[in-house]
Amino acid sequence: MSVNICIDWGNTNVKAAIFADKKMQKQFSFAADVAGEHIASLLETHKPEKAIISAVVPDTANVVDLLRSKIVTTVVVTGSTPVPINNAYLSPETLGPDRLALVTGAHFHYADKNNLVISIGTCITYNFVQKTKTFRGGAISPGMHMRFRAMHEYTGMLPQISKIDEEPLMLGYDTDTCLQSGVVNGMVAEIDGIIADYAGRYPDFNAVLTGGDAPYFASKLKSKIFADPDLALKGLNIILDHNVPLPA
Repeated sequence: MSVNICIDWGNTNVKAAIFADKKMQKQFSFAADVAGEHIASLLETHKPEKAIISAVVPDTANVVDLLRSKIVTTVVVTGSTPVPINNAYLSPETLGPDRLALVTGAHFHYADKNNLVISIGTCITYNFVQKTKTFRGGAISPGMHMRFRAMHEYTGMLPQISKIDEEPLMLGYDTDTCLQSGVVNGMVAEIDGIIADYAGRYPDFNAVLTGGDAPYFASKLKSKIFADPDLALKGLNIILDHNVPLPA
């Protein structure tokens, strides 16, 4: 039985999963500042034979060194890492490895569809992979907390919003609720609008929602959309097996 560890290192949180024979066995989530010790524990407990890490922050060298000290077969994903789909992104050196993992996972789970993967976290990324196995790119916009923070930091008097209502009003009645309405309802309109645009351009269209803030937005969208919080980890496991296949 082949055991893999897959690590998706985001700006705030780190997700990891143990795969055995291509199936996810366990999934974990840690704050980025304590992720190293948790990953060390996972290596000791599960003794994986192969490892892969995707990171959107630059300061993961210690964890990469840890993985390589324990596991000879360790893949560090970049925008140029070989993947089992065609990567048509014109600047792979600037491509977030998480986006590559997302579209790889989406294509192999919905291979007969033109897939738009929407990941809502620090930023919102829109990632389009055609059923011809080709990743075309997409779009990037600010995420929810970035929007709140920007309005506070780039104005003289708007407050920092720390508590967000589950269902913000469309018609805000004070500054806090107006800020919530603008950010949350604005994001919902943005996401629904982009989904509708893609659906109108491409037949056999499918939209997949993922990312840390995806559960908050899933019920607010009017569009038909599938939610998969583990899509990046699934994509990483596919990329790992593509780069280091099992012996025949």
